[in-house]
Amino acid sequence: MAKKKKEQKRITKKLLNKYRLVILNEDTFEERISFKLNRLNVFVMVTITGILLVSGTTFLIAFTPLREYIPGYSSTSLNLKATRLVATTDSLESRIVVNQQYYNSIKKVLTGDVKTVEFDLDSAVQSQKVNLEEIDLSPSDQDMRLREEVSKEDKYSLFENEKSNSDFSLFSPVKGNITSGYDVTQKHYGVDVAVPKDTPIQAASAGTVIFSEWTAETGYVIILKHANNLLTVYKHNASLTKQQGEQVKAGEVIATAGSTGELSTGPHLHFELWRDGYPTDPTNFVDFE
Repeated sequence: MAKKKKEQKRITKKLLNKYRLVILNEDTFEERISFKLNRLNVFVMVTITGILLVSGTTFLIAFTPLREYIPGYSSTSLNLKATRLVATTDSLESRIVVNQQYYNSIKKVLTGDVKTVEFDLDSAVQSQKVNLEEIDLSPSDQDMRLREEVSKEDKYSLFENEKSNSDFSLFSPVKGNITSGYDVTQKHYGVDVAVPKDTPIQAASAGTVIFSEWTAETGYVIILKHANNLLTVYKHNASLTKQQGEQVKAGEVIATAGSTGELSTGPHLHFELWRDGYPTDPTNFVDFE
């Protein structure tokens, strides 16, 4: 026990032994600065200095932009930009899918590539086995309410003539004799209206020009997009007066009639009417004569 106390006193004395740190002029040996120190003071000063350095470094890394220059830490602005780019990329991907569907619809208009509904023989045979006398064909209350709602909506159908009460109407782009009618079996998805060369062609309704270019088979072609997913197509023109992206009003001149393209045999307008990517007979809604 005494030996242990003696050892403790020796360590304490060693820690408290005073030393003088003197800074001298090398040439004159003049004393410039001196400090009285002991081992305990040096240990305390080094510990405090280390704590301050660690605290300062932690503060700089955590709360200042200086951490961007430390390897392993990314820039806050870069993280924000990356997040925005990811969100923008997602929205662009969705937009690309929608645009691709839209362009496919335009492609079908230009090429006449329309899929027909196939006849399912198995379903037809199976339907012949059903005994209609055993089926209750009387409408239910829900069916009657649905029929009333549908009948109200049909009153304002898009495809009505100009005399309907609908806000939407189609006007004849030209007046003339129809030389070739609408025929799906022959992939003729519009009507050919014979008119003199350079006859002004008018927009059937207000809309936006989504295509205004030359094609080898149908010459100068212009396509207008209207409300309710409706497209009107004007082919074999001699010239076009509107460019892609322009807005046009109903009855505004958009082209002049001609006989351009490999499939044309004389001055006329080939006019098509499409909705939701499928053609319909224009004569049901436009009076050309």
